[in-house]
Amino acid sequence: MKFEEDFFNLLGKLKRNEPFAYTRFSDGEICVMQDKELKLADDHVVMGETHYNFGYSSDDHKHYDPKQHGFLKDALIEAYKYKKENYFVGGICKGCTCASKEFAPWMHELYGKVDDNLTSTNLLVNSNYPLFVGHFIPELKKKKVVFICSENSDLSNSGFDVIKDFRVGKNCIVNDHHLVGEIKQWMDENDIEDHVFLFSASSLSEVLIYELFKHNDKNTYIDIGTTLHPYMGLTIERDYLRAYHNNLPHPDLFSSCV
Repeated sequence: MKFEEDFFNLLGKLKRNEPFAYTRFSDGEICVMQDKELKLADDHVVMGETHYNFGYSSDDHKHYDPKQHGFLKDALIEAYKYKKENYFVGGICKGCTCASKEFAPWMHELYGKVDDNLTSTNLLVNSNYPLFVGHFIPELKKKKVVFICSENSDLSNSGFDVIKDFRVGKNCIVNDHHLVGEIKQWMDENDIEDHVFLFSASSLSEVLIYELFKHNDKNTYIDIGTTLHPYMGLTIERDYLRAYHNNLPHPDLFSSCV
C-alpha cells in the first residue's frame, strides 16, 4: 500500500540523515490556489461560495481575501509545482477521507506528470498516525530541531532538542511572509546544516518549506500540521488526535489514502 510505503520512505530518509522536504496541500490550500475566499473564525468557516456554521480556536483563525492577498495564491502554486529530488508534495488523492477528493483531478493536472515525489497530504495522519507517534517522533527527538509554530506554543516540555524557534501570529498565512528572509538569514549566518525544521503554520508552511529547501537543501523540512499539538501545549481540536491520545477509537485512525 503506497500510503504506508511513502511514510516509511520518509522515515528511512530521516533515519539515514538524508535531507528532504515534505509539503501538504489540502482543501484550504486548494481554496487559495483557486483564488477563492478562505476564512476560519470562531463561529463560521468560508470556503469560496460555501459557508459552514462551525468554527475554530484563535490559533487556527485565518482569512485569505483574493482582492488583497493574491501573493499567497501565487506562492502556493509555485510551491506545489516545484520539482526537485527529495522535495515531496502531499496532494489530495482519489480516496481521501478528510479533504475534498473531487479536487484530485484538478490537483493532478496542475502538478503535471505524476512522479514518485507526489504523495498524500495525510501521510502523517489517519492510519499512519500511530506509526508517526511510534516511529517518526522518536527519530525526530534524536535531531537538532527548528520549530516554526504558533506564538502560543509551549516547547519547554516537548521532548525535542529545540535549537531555535520562529513564531507566527494571527492570520500568519498573509501576515508572516517576512519569515522567509529572517530564517534564510539565520541559516546563512550560522551555517545551518543537518537540522530538521518542523512547520506548524497553516498554509505559510508550504511557502516557507519551498523557499527554504530551494535556498538550502542540506536540512530537512516537514509540514507537521497539528500532529505535534499534544507535545506543544496547544489545544487538541482534531477529533482523531483527541481519540488517539485518550486511547479511544476513531474511524480516521483506520483509514488510508489511495
